[in-house]
Formats: sequence, structure tokens, C-alpha cells
Amino acid sequence: MGEKMRIGIAGYGNLGKGVEYAISQQPDMELVGIFTRRDPSTLHPIGEKVTVYPLADADQYVHDIDVMILCGGSRADLPEQGPALAKLFTTVDSFDTHAKIPDYFAALDEAASAAGTTAVLSVGWDPGLFSVNRLYGESVLADGATYTFWGKGLSQGHSDAVRRIPGVQNAVQYTIPSEDAMAKVRAGEQPELTTSEKHTRECYVVLEADADAAVVEETICTMPDYFADYSTTVNFISEKELQEKHSAMPHGGFVIRSGKTGENTNQVMEYSLKLDSNPEFTSSVLTAYARAAHKLSVSGQHGAKTVFDIAPGLLSPKDPAELRKELL
Repeated sequence: MGEKMRIGIAGYGNLGKGVEYAISQQPDMELVGIFTRRDPSTLHPIGEKVTVYPLADADQYVHDIDVMILCGGSRADLPEQGPALAKLFTTVDSFDTHAKIPDYFAALDEAASAAGTTAVLSVGWDPGLFSVNRLYGESVLADGATYTFWGKGLSQGHSDAVRRIPGVQNAVQYTIPSEDAMAKVRAGEQPELTTSEKHTRECYVVLEADADAAVVEETICTMPDYFADYSTTVNFISEKELQEKHSAMPHGGFVIRSGKTGENTNQVMEYSLKLDSNPEFTSSVLTAYARAAHKLSVSGQHGAKTVFDIAPGLLSPKDPAELRKELL
């Protein structure tokens, strides 16, 4: 094998830590360093010899890094960091605000095209692997309907909304797909389902000492945009139980395409994930697409790219002949 791909990590939260783990499992990659907005001395990477640099100094390492994996958040970090870093490096990120992807793509494409870099955006499992499976389903079964179910999984945004309610000391919220709705889809019924018919919500709440449980439950269940339109169950538990049973970040979901072929023959395609750690899995997807981004960049394919533009073989460290022999 030739020289290893040199990877940088921008941001070191749950996603950045997951990327550090993932790089250690790759035969053709090495971690150059972690770049942070925090004081570098306050970070403690998993690898003892990993160097931490100020993100503000990233431009000094342009010739030392083949791909920068961006691990910031979609709401505030990536809209600013993505285009700025794409002017310096080939990048991969997990931007997941679906409605804003077209605008973000345009900003990245302008920056990367001008700089002669490649910027792969919205990589993860949704958007990302689920997006690819929605495309496969639509393309193969032209006469049909696509359904995406999420969960069972811990929703960080909804959990945060519950924690902000007066009287709540701590809380987590799980999104749970409806077994009844999935059964109808798998049976080929092609039902028209609202979001609330596809999912239910389950909350585990630790109350503050003087809180009124009935008031808290009512506030949760009637919260607009988050819970009002859903069947929501609220469970009150102790802080100890919350830490013991609800501190992990599991998630997953299903993409199901139901369609008709020939003489009204029913066909169903299904792709599913069951994840113990949402951020670690997303990090693993980012790392695989970093390999593809490097291959595209080296071959002169610059500008912004999504999972729809990247051939599956580019994700693998194996060469095309190996893939044909072993996996085809």
C-alpha cells in the first residue's frame, strides 16, 4: 500500500471522538491532528500522541492534510466553517438540516470550485446512507411510495426542549416508529401516513424537588411543533435511573420502498439500521466518505459533491479488481 491518507478533524465533540476511533480502524489513513476553537490544552484525545491545534491556525497546515473531516454542528458551525475550510482543504461533513441543503451546497460548491478542492456534504445515515436507499428505491420501483421511519432513538433536540421546561431537572426523549404503520407499508398497502401516524414519542423525566408532575406532563404533551401532534408518553424517574438506563445515544431507522411491477405484482425494498451509538456510526460514515473525497480530489473532480455523486467503490480501501472478486 502507498502513502497513507492524511486526515484532520475539525471539532472534537461526540462526532470528532468517533472519527478518531474510526480512523484508527482504517488501513490507509493516519490522523494528522485535531483542530479546535477551544484552548487546545483542554482537549484530551483518545490517542496519546495526537496533536491538537487551534482551528484559527488551520491555514498553516494546508500541505499536511489530504482531507479535513468537519465535526461541527449543522445549525451554527457548518454554515460558516464549511465554505471557509473548503477554500483550504478537501472536506467531508454531516450537514443535516434537510431544507437548507441546496443553499449549503451552493456555498460549498462556489468555495471548493474556486479553490480546486472537493467538498462532500451531508454525509451520515440521514442524510447520507438513507438518501442513497431512497434513490435506489425510487429508481428501481418507479410505480410506488417511499417511507422513512426513524428510531427507536434518542432525539437530542426534543430532549433539550423537555429539559428547558420549568420543574424539569433532566430528561431524555425517544422517537419510536409505529409498528402498525410499518406493517401496513411492508404489506404493500402504500398507506398515506402523517408524521404523527409514523412515530410516537416517549419521555423520561427527572423532576425538580418542588415540581408538579401533572403540570410538567401537560406542558410536554401540548408543546407545539414537538409533541402536540403526537401520541406522547411521559415517565417520571430518578436521576440515578436516567444515568444508568438512558445515558447512551442509540438510534436507527428504516427506509422502505413499496411498489408495483408487471401485472400489479407487489415488491418491497427495505434498508434498516440499529445503532448503539448514533454519533459513532455517523463518524464511521464520514471517514469512509473521506476516502472517496480524496480519490475524487486527486482525479481532479472538484467542487461540492453529495452521496448521489459518489460511486460506492470509492468508499473502499480495496481496489476495483478486489471488489469485483470478493463482493460482486
